[in-house]
This record gives sequence, structure tokens and C-alpha cells, in this order.
Amino acid sequence: MMIVVDTNIIGYLYLTGEYSERVERILEKDADWIAPLLWRSEMRNVLAMYLRKNLLTLEEAQQIMEEAQSLMQGQEYDVASWQVLSLARQSRCSACDCEFVVLAREMGVPLVTMDPAILEAFPDVALGMDSCLNLK
Repeated sequence: MMIVVDTNIIGYLYLTGEYSERVERILEKDADWIAPLLWRSEMRNVLAMYLRKNLLTLEEAQQIMEEAQSLMQGQEYDVASWQVLSLARQSRCSACDCEFVVLAREMGVPLVTMDPAILEAFPDVALGMDSCLNLK
């Protein structure tokens, strides 16, 4: 099954943390991940934060970005600004967050996220990690 994943889900695949194991199980279960093109910039911001905190070397950050881009190659989509802005106006979510929601709705697939604001505002498409793992 295809799923939209937000940047946090992609990030936990490469940056070991408390959610990494669940994200790996999601990938094993549903390897057809898609995301709006925005995920790249968001991932770069995450990696820049890790660099500033000296949690990664520049080489490690570059390697992670290359691996993530390889995973998502051909699975990235542009979304319509008017749809993003419309959702942002209707919700308390950022325009960036709404890009993932727009893509999920356009493709008719779930959005897997850990973001409580997205989960609350868009229960029609947003799933938490555990809910995703429990889908058949």
C-alpha cells in the first residue's frame, strides 16, 4: 500500500531515536512511500540542526541525505499552492504541514505522521505510526 510520510518519519529512519524501530517496521510493511518535494528542505533543516549540535559530521549528514533521497527518488510530488493555502487557512497547521495532507488527499492514501496538530486537524487522512502498523 502506498503512504505519504512526513519528514519526521523519513528522519527517524536515518537518525536513531525512540521511534526508529517503529519507522523501520512501517517501511517493511509499506515500502511505497511518497512525499511532497518539500520533504527535502525540511530534512536538510533537521540535518543542519544535528550538525550545529555536533551530533553528526558533515560527511554523515551528506550520506544520510543521499540515502534518503535515494529512498524517495521518483516518489516526490509537487502540490498545488491554492490547496495548501486553503487547508492552512482552515486549520492551525503550517503550510508546510498542509503540503503532506494535500498529497495524501490527492493520492487517496493515508499520511503517516507523529504531528499531533495534523492528526487532530485531518483525521480523514492522518494516521499515527501505531495506527499505520495496525492497518491490514
